[in-house]
Amino acid sequence: MQASTFVGANARRDAIVLLLVMGAALLVPAFLNRGLVFIAGMIWINAVFGLAFNLLFGLSGVLSFGQAMFFAAGAYAAALLTQGSGLPFLIVLPLSALVGAALAAAVGVVALRRSEGVYFAILTLAFAELLHLLIANTGVLGRNDGLAGLARPVLAVGGWHIDLAAGDSFYYCIVLVCGGLIACVRWIIGTSFGRALQAVKQDPERAEFLGIPVRRHRLAVFVLAGAVTATAGALVAPWAQIVTPELAHWSNSTNPILYTLLGGSAYFWGPVLGAFVLSCVFYVTRTLVGLSDMVTGLLLLVVVVGLPGGILGLLSRLTQRGDRR
Repeated sequence: MQASTFVGANARRDAIVLLLVMGAALLVPAFLNRGLVFIAGMIWINAVFGLAFNLLFGLSGVLSFGQAMFFAAGAYAAALLTQGSGLPFLIVLPLSALVGAALAAAVGVVALRRSEGVYFAILTLAFAELLHLLIANTGVLGRNDGLAGLARPVLAVGGWHIDLAAGDSFYYCIVLVCGGLIACVRWIIGTSFGRALQAVKQDPERAEFLGIPVRRHRLAVFVLAGAVTATAGALVAPWAQIVTPELAHWSNSTNPILYTLLGGSAYFWGPVLGAFVLSCVFYVTRTLVGLSDMVTGLLLLVVVVGLPGGILGLLSRLTQRGDRR
């Protein structure tokens, strides 16, 4: 599935893959210790983070260097809403998504009106750094120390009350919520809106001539990506039980780019595979100071120079060669 067939992927196949992956993920706590279960939860959150970025980059050709600001906005919104007001978590998640969508709309209206391409990417980076500085200097948000000791919420569904702090309950919640977000992103890709975005990416001028409002579509997908990213950030707050200004730092914006390039931006599952591989690399090199950054840089260099299509691109080429033989 190359970039030209990104939208035309087999939806049924992707649904089956998602169900199989979710089924396997639900079995993780039975075989792994609590530390690895935490890493598994972060992989799901990072996979959604990467997919939201690729909704912009791989599908519509919009490059953003500031996705961390939506991730941080969702995390801080969830922390404040759950700890300060005590709202139910099922209400906090959509509210966090609305915060991310509103922030993306404000940034998009300004940035997309003035620039596009690399200039737009730099503007998003600038807005992200402004948010990082704002968080680091706001007392209510904990300044540089952030907000620590966040309690995991209680999930209330009708008459049912599930304490997400008990056992691995919150991990199962992460798998279900992230699975739903992945399904939503996949559904967006298959709609007429997703096909219009693909046309905008391939030839914006021709798309405009055909009656597709290019700027409006780019703003819409930017807002959608902001909402999905903020929802992923809202899951991080109670999972890690701490939020810091580093969530909005530019280095966090590079993570979904790395996931996407490593896995393959032309493939729906590329960011998911990239998040899994990089998380494994970070875990293996966690005790070696500075080595994880070096390995990350080397992986990016190898992908850009030797694997322009990412890991899935390489596997696709190998499969095609085998079929020809």
